[in-house]
Amino acid sequence: MPEDVQMNDSEPQPAAPAPAAAAPALSTLHPALMSDLKEIATVIEAGSLSKEVRRISRAFRLTVALRRRVAARDVSAFLAFALPPSSEAYGRLTALVPKEDDTEMDVDAAAPATQISIKHGLPEIEIFCYLLVLIFLIDQKKYDEAKACANVSIARLKNLNRRTVDVLASRLYFYYSYVYELTNSLAEIRGNLLALHRMATLHRDELGQETLLNLLLRNYLHYNLYDQAEKLRSKAPRFEAHSNQQFCRYLFYLGKIRTIQLEYTDAKESLLQAARKAPTTARGFRIQCNKWAIIVRLLLGEIPERTVFMQKGMKKALTPYFELTNAVRVGDLELFRAVADKFASTFSADRTRNLIVRLRHNVIRTGLRNISISYSRISLADIAKKLRLDSENPIADAESIVAKAIRDGAIDATIDHANGWMVSKETGDVYSTNEPQIAFNSRIAFCLNMHNEAVKAMRFPPNSHKEKESAEKRRERLQQEEELAKHMAEEDDDDF
Repeated sequence: MPEDVQMNDSEPQPAAPAPAAAAPALSTLHPALMSDLKEIATVIEAGSLSKEVRRISRAFRLTVALRRRVAARDVSAFLAFALPPSSEAYGRLTALVPKEDDTEMDVDAAAPATQISIKHGLPEIEIFCYLLVLIFLIDQKKYDEAKACANVSIARLKNLNRRTVDVLASRLYFYYSYVYELTNSLAEIRGNLLALHRMATLHRDELGQETLLNLLLRNYLHYNLYDQAEKLRSKAPRFEAHSNQQFCRYLFYLGKIRTIQLEYTDAKESLLQAARKAPTTARGFRIQCNKWAIIVRLLLGEIPERTVFMQKGMKKALTPYFELTNAVRVGDLELFRAVADKFASTFSADRTRNLIVRLRHNVIRTGLRNISISYSRISLADIAKKLRLDSENPIADAESIVAKAIRDGAIDATIDHANGWMVSKETGDVYSTNEPQIAFNSRIAFCLNMHNEAVKAMRFPPNSHKEKESAEKRRERLQQEEELAKHMAEEDDDDF
């Protein structure tokens, strides 16, 4: 590899003609940062030539760790290092990167030609350069330039069909959708996302299918198109999840769809599983999962435990839902209305306001259950007063509410229509019924399901039972595991 060219500030440098904008010399940059960027390019090159996808994944993890330290001149220098100056990608990307003041860095137009050490024409390197520039522009909040970069990169991806590009392509899809979401124009790319999903299916790119399906579901749910989202989800190809982050998102979107469709049991399972599988660093995602899971459990007639609201880093965000749960637990309709009005803006921002409207019936049913336990006989007028029914004919409404609760099995009582009473029956021994057996069966099924998923998630090196690991391979594996542990937190935080 040729050494970096040393430059002297006191001597003028000859200006060589170049087809694109001049790039900063590598010697003026942070040496450790440029060394890391070179290492990333080397890893991608090795992964491309050996067709090992795991090396490409490792390169992206290294990029996530560097993104907070990368400046405009670093990006320009890396483009000059990684791409041929005469390439179309180099000209497009350098035009999108913001130019810094000449007094802050030295410029050498001839430097790129002597510093390129990787093979020209590798699609993986080119796509990585698009991804690096796109992430940088998003971090700098230059959304118009980021949209232009995303459109160009997606157009380039449509002409590629390489398994080593799939990992980088999935990240490009994510940021492509993300930048349009930041500019509130998700509807513009829905057709492109559908076309990309169709292309990924034809190319058997399962990671791309997984990512694009989640992006399409997010796109539909952003505009409350739940029916279209469910139709797409039900007809999309099914396969084993390749990314834990994408699987968590899929479970969250599936839980939201099931909730809107009144399938609360399935929705609860999906939302709780998404919250459990999400990394601890993805606090915002886990908060959203818990908010929806709390509402679903309330709609099912369950009362979430206090520990759900006291999780580390979530107490403040879940306070409105804690007060709402308390109102449902005591069955106080007036308190429920007060909480719903007090945190109306929060519930609207979380898109749970329509679900909270459904909870009114659950509040009434809970209050009625408490009344039936406390009184062996009570008049319908007193029931209407305790439930704080504010209708024109509260006694008739109370009678219909009691009748429906008896029919649904919520309370064990009878109505004396002649005297206007509700007569509660004596509560029997719950252990003489099948309820304990059902509860234990559900817990056992949950534990077995968790065990099976943990076994499926375990990964082993190929042919580990046939070949003995050499010392060199062991060192390489340990190094990769250390890098994975080091960058996992930042990667998960970035994904969510």
